Amino acid sequence: MAGLIACLSAPVMPQETEDGFSDEELLLMEDAGGLTVVGTPETTQEKKTVTKEEIDRIQAPDLAALLQETLNLGVTRYGAYGNKTDINLRGFDTERIAVLINGVPANAPLGGEFEMSQVDLNAVERIEVIYGGSDSKYNVSGALGGIINIITVKKQKPGLRLGGSISNTAAVPGIYVKRDGSTAPPQWQDLADSQKAALSAGYGGETYSLTANIFANRAANHFLYTDYMKKVRRKENNEVWDTGGSASLVLDTRDYSKIILSADGYYGDKNIPTSGYAETRGKQRDFSTRQGVMLDMPRAFRDDLAAEASLNHTWETLGYEPPAGASSLHDTHSITAINRWSWYILPRLALKAGGDYRFIAMDSTEINRRDQYDGGLYLTGEWKPLEKLLIIPSVKAVFNSNGSSPAVPVPKLGFAWFALEGLTVRNNYFRSFKYPDFEDLYWPDQGNTVGNPNLKPEDGWGTDLGAAWRYGLLSLDGTFFTQYTDDSIHWAPGAGGVWRPSNVGAAVYFGLDGKVSVDIPLSWGPFKKIVPSFSYQYMLSYLLSYGYDFASEKRIPYMPAHTAGFSLDLPWGSRRAGSLLISGHFESKRYTNTANAGKLDPHFLLNVNVNQKLNPALTFFGEIRNLLDFRYESFADYPMPGITMTVGIRMNFENPGRGSKQSSPEAAGE
Repeated sequence: MAGLIACLSAPVMPQETEDGFSDEELLLMEDAGGLTVVGTPETTQEKKTVTKEEIDRIQAPDLAALLQETLNLGVTRYGAYGNKTDINLRGFDTERIAVLINGVPANAPLGGEFEMSQVDLNAVERIEVIYGGSDSKYNVSGALGGIINIITVKKQKPGLRLGGSISNTAAVPGIYVKRDGSTAPPQWQDLADSQKAALSAGYGGETYSLTANIFANRAANHFLYTDYMKKVRRKENNEVWDTGGSASLVLDTRDYSKIILSADGYYGDKNIPTSGYAETRGKQRDFSTRQGVMLDMPRAFRDDLAAEASLNHTWETLGYEPPAGASSLHDTHSITAINRWSWYILPRLALKAGGDYRFIAMDSTEINRRDQYDGGLYLTGEWKPLEKLLIIPSVKAVFNSNGSSPAVPVPKLGFAWFALEGLTVRNNYFRSFKYPDFEDLYWPDQGNTVGNPNLKPEDGWGTDLGAAWRYGLLSLDGTFFTQYTDDSIHWAPGAGGVWRPSNVGAAVYFGLDGKVSVDIPLSWGPFKKIVPSFSYQYMLSYLLSYGYDFASEKRIPYMPAHTAGFSLDLPWGSRRAGSLLISGHFESKRYTNTANAGKLDPHFLLNVNVNQKLNPALTFFGEIRNLLDFRYESFADYPMPGITMTVGIRMNFENPGRGSKQSSPEAAGE
């Protein structure tokens, strides 16, 4: 769950702070309010964090849009809100990225994907993104491209907190061509195309805290686009209704330990259109719920020992009614147990050990009843032989009941050199490994698709070398990376045009990514500073499958060679604080198939975001997305919206309780 192993290399006696938290809690947490704990303040891995402040300011429609606008990650969408969406991390899609919720794996066992719209961003405290295959922080399996950890559990400050938001998104109406060829006038109801509402509550007591969140969305997903015949059309048959909620309880026990109970649920009713301008659509109903309990012991029996144990249950149901043919239903239960230990032997030496076990039971109209268990055991060392050198060797033995061998070792070796004040150099070497999903193995012969029970796991090696430099107002961060994946699993048509997955060969990625930002102070009227930033990723991919080699110059489908982004952040005010954020995202040409015969043109998205505090409890927000009205496709034959406008109000009421210090308006910047 949320709390990982504590950093206790030098145990100290706790002292109360003015916010009602002890020094010990501040030591255990990455921030004063969170519950995720790190083994050391340093790491050899490239990691970026999206904060609660950024989440509130941007008010993105879903997780993918948030990560694109904050971290410039590539996103592949099959349409607007509620449709299938993939995040691209160093050349790997969501099925090959380990998505965690409070440290617990959340990828669907059926196909390895993760439903982006089921995450209530109003309930998220922060998001951690760890780049590169393998991982020595959470030690989960299947992370070929990296890890996305969504943290929702938070210990509340003393007192009562109530919050919420409500917003409307408008698609710009216009004249368009209907299916019968006639011209239709603007549909002004598109100005109220989508609505979103969220409520939250939290209470912090002396020995416990409670949080609860609920949200609801209605998205008509009507927008204008240009088809392949250069005719302006209006997207239809893609309405989405969804809702969800979450709750958590944090109980303080002896020796700063905590018991954390959490639960969430999601339901979505979606019309899923076929590609292009076809009138046909399918009906998809998604349901999921998670329940978990965790014991977080920063001092487990002795001062130099820490432990965490958690037990989680997930129930997911995916129902699909195609435009023609029989309906499809997949019902999955999974139970996950995680145990992690940390032993701080010396001030510069720590050992981490633990394991995870997951049992999956699936009942499906396609693959019938299937059971599977998987997991692994790991051992990680954190050693500082020199004051400025950190070495982290790690190995995890992973297993799967469908695997051909009892356990497979997945090693990693990381180095961090703190060369100068503000300068850190990182270097990692790792093996990446992923077992096939249920869909790959067991999908039945339906005339046009069939699974392959003889698939081998995807296996490979990778390395990266990066540096981060903070000098005064300037921040620089860059990484060179390369990764080789063998026995890559691809679905492709074979004899008779039947689609079937196979271990077709290898894929290789070479790339670099970097970001530069400057925090420039201002004394111009109400403006306090201006923060420009620029990020860029270059990735050269080679598909070494289907008889191709390096000389063939075949690229991985939907992976652009160039991804760039910029932002200009201009905050202002004291009593009436606000901000203007201008951001852009560019992706170069992408190929749509392994033969590189089809391609999608480059696209550029320009967004403008405004936040303005109306009073201490109410904040107005608005955003124009795709301001240039760029007509593009993220996935072939699935058009994306043009310009859209969102306006809303965010509310936050707090009534501090005993043990908290009431901040003055000047100190709070209100």
